Amino acid sequence: MNKDQVKGTIKGAAGKVQETAGKVTGSSTQEAKGVEKQISGKVQKGVGDVKESVKSTQKGR
Repeated sequence: MNKDQVKGTIKGAAGKVQETAGKVTGSSTQEAKGVEKQISGKVQKGVGDVKESVKSTQKGR
């Protein structure tokens, strides 16, 4: 697991917490920011997944 995968996973979890807090408090702004953070986390984790895949492929040569 590389740093992008870890940071992406953490960012996604933090976004879920922020989205839930926004729902509980009735803040659509916080809810939207949480969803945005989750998407950003998924993208960052995806980048990390690709890096790992490339690294694995290069080791297999």
